[in-house]
Amino acid sequence: MSRISGNPTLGTEHVYGMQLRVARWRAGAPGTPLLFLNGIGADIATAAPLLAQIHDREVWTLDMPGVGGSPDALLPYGAPTMAAVVMEIADRFGHKQIDVAGFSWGGALAQQVAVQFPGRVRRLVLMATTPSVSAPGIGWAALLDDDMLASGLKLPTATPLGLAYQTMAMAGWTSAAMLPHLKNVPVLILMGERDGVVPACHGQTIADLIDGAVLEVVPGSHLFPFTHAAAIAARISAFLDAPAAEQAAA
Repeated sequence: MSRISGNPTLGTEHVYGMQLRVARWRAGAPGTPLLFLNGIGADIATAAPLLAQIHDREVWTLDMPGVGGSPDALLPYGAPTMAAVVMEIADRFGHKQIDVAGFSWGGALAQQVAVQFPGRVRRLVLMATTPSVSAPGIGWAALLDDDMLASGLKLPTATPLGLAYQTMAMAGWTSAAMLPHLKNVPVLILMGERDGVVPACHGQTIADLIDGAVLEVVPGSHLFPFTHAAAIAARISAFLDAPAAEQAAA
């Protein structure tokens, strides 16, 4: 437990037959809380150095089934089910409206949450992600790049079944037909300039589908939210804190 940065409150939520470890930083803080959805196989400890630096709001995340402190799910699940799971947890926390940030696999799930629960997501941050997990150009082997090796991050932390179920959850998934419905949700898309896993062109595709979305290509490769945590935390905070009228210029 001590390796999780920022001393979050750790707990367990039982939802739809799943036992999920949840971490909350600054629980009960005023303002709109931020839900962070992690990449495939990545746990709370991986995200903690980033999330601990997003101040002045509650920030929470969870280990997916079979990852970190969450045991394997008994049965496979799909993206709509997991979107319903995280919103059930939000309800238990008293969060009627949330901001959502998602990285890689979690960025796809963040899109699912936003379109499945209209009106519940105030602002959306998508990082190193895609509108279609089967799109050409996604190269998982590139995960072992120089930034990954230099960071010392230990990925993944999932069980074989956990990884299999996360992969199956997004098999054939696409948000392309749904994204235009997010035109009234401020969206920030951050992509790594050297990302060989999900190249920046995938972010451009998302931006083209959401009227008013802001796309920024930032330094780093696929793991830039973690290898450049201070800068990314500051950018996320600025986006979430900006008045609505300033979103396009943020």
